[in-house]
Amino acid sequence: MAAIAERTREDQVDLRRRPRRLRQSPELRSMLRETWLRPDDLIYPLFVRHGKGLRAEIRSMPGVDQWSVDRLEAEIESIAGLGIPAVVLFGLPETKDAIGRENFDPQGIVQQAIREIKRAVPEMLVVTDVCLCEYTDHGHCGLLNQDGRRPHLPEGYVLNDETLEVLARVAVSHAEAGADIVAPSGMIDGAVGAMRVALDQADFDHVAILAYAVKYASAFYGPFRDAAESPPRFGDRKSHQMDPANAREALLEARLDVEQGADMLMVKPALPYLDVLHRVRSAYPELPLAAYNVSGEYAMIKAATAQGWLDERATVLELLTGIKRAGADLILTYHAKDAAAWLRETD
Repeated sequence: MAAIAERTREDQVDLRRRPRRLRQSPELRSMLRETWLRPDDLIYPLFVRHGKGLRAEIRSMPGVDQWSVDRLEAEIESIAGLGIPAVVLFGLPETKDAIGRENFDPQGIVQQAIREIKRAVPEMLVVTDVCLCEYTDHGHCGLLNQDGRRPHLPEGYVLNDETLEVLARVAVSHAEAGADIVAPSGMIDGAVGAMRVALDQADFDHVAILAYAVKYASAFYGPFRDAAESPPRFGDRKSHQMDPANAREALLEARLDVEQGADMLMVKPALPYLDVLHRVRSAYPELPLAAYNVSGEYAMIKAATAQGWLDERATVLELLTGIKRAGADLILTYHAKDAAAWLRETD
């Protein structure tokens, strides 16, 4: 021991600072924890479809289901009982067409689901996805240039400004059904502004907009397209979703949505873009910031844990804590129910 002390003095190593002192018991670690994950940080995605008595598990997302509206009551009560304050709805329409008419039909599947959720658990916050891809027969996020409508543009090109009117109608329709928050996800320029004007003019100025401000053209969306039955029939969505290589562009997209009236911002996906999440948090500290822990991220963990390669509980809680530490106030995640249950066990 004397030799160690002598060598320490010779090498001028200062052992007066010992961070391990503050890690030596669970109680001390808990008291000094910098980032806390809670059930009320989470938003749970729900897929709803027409039919009766349906609960269909999604093959590529074990533990996640498509629900018919008549089965929602028990599920919403279960979600609320876990302390999760909000759900985000994705609808699978009965029929699809070129503009996705069911998207703004008062009897559309999402509108029915909103009313049922609010009847069953009035305090549950309902966020609705506002996009065309699930409702159109072509599977793209907007109206298409077809039959020479815009001859100077390629056939099948997603038309930006023509899409805005449809998105505005969808937002108002969701608000009329009782949605608390509408969330444009298509990365169509001007969507937030068009929806804000339409909502205000329809006397829904109290309805908030959660902007998918930073949404990348990601390989991690595959299982979602299986769940929502919304893969594009041709081409891809790179003309309107962001290049995964770009980070500075994210700040431009966020700024434009803030200027148009976004109440909250989102980065999607979460894990490959924690650096972007942190940049947006730093640029807009005054606004709530969400991150979407997407289907591919969920499916990877499910696959690894099914093989016994990872501890699901420890992995999920570490992952979600990391997303929150990077700057997210809210996390949309398919792990929400399991995570909330695990967090309540540790309270």
